[in-house]
Amino acid sequence: MSEELNNKIGGSAETDPHERRRHARHTFTATVEAVELKSQTRIQGRTSDLSRGGCYVDTINSFPAGSIVKMRLTKETRSFEAQAEVVYSLVGMGMGMKFTNAEPEQLWTVEKWMAELTGELLPEPELSQPSDPSCAQERVGNEEHLVLNELLMELMRQGVLSNFKCKAMLEKLTQTGRAKSDAVLV
Repeated sequence: MSEELNNKIGGSAETDPHERRRHARHTFTATVEAVELKSQTRIQGRTSDLSRGGCYVDTINSFPAGSIVKMRLTKETRSFEAQAEVVYSLVGMGMGMKFTNAEPEQLWTVEKWMAELTGELLPEPELSQPSDPSCAQERVGNEEHLVLNELLMELMRQGVLSNFKCKAMLEKLTQTGRAKSDAVLV
């Protein structure tokens, strides 16, 4: 996994010297579509677990260890797309995947799923972008809100803020954002 992506998705020190995974895994079921980049071979399956660093894909046909794939995980109305590497492959069973490259918006989806799995309820960022030019002020407010939201999440992942403090600050940020957009609309 690239160091940059590892930092973005909450890299942490290993606690058990025999455990190679850097992130806690949680039971998680989503549909998976994966395309091996060299051959363009496409397979489908489902996840059985998820972490900030990767997932396990249950599938009868798996790619060999070391394969680089473009994958999409879909659960309900949300999906996550990333490039990943097959870390290990079990014929007829599935494969362990390590996320290696994803866009920041995609990482937010994994963070949201992880928050739901661990019982933390982080607010969803407001991504609506009105096309009406009279709402330009509101769009700027949304961009600032997203940047502050990402900053708070990164501080939590780095251990600077506790989960509780981060959640409280995100809730306050969301309330402040709503008050500002109400003032713009008046």
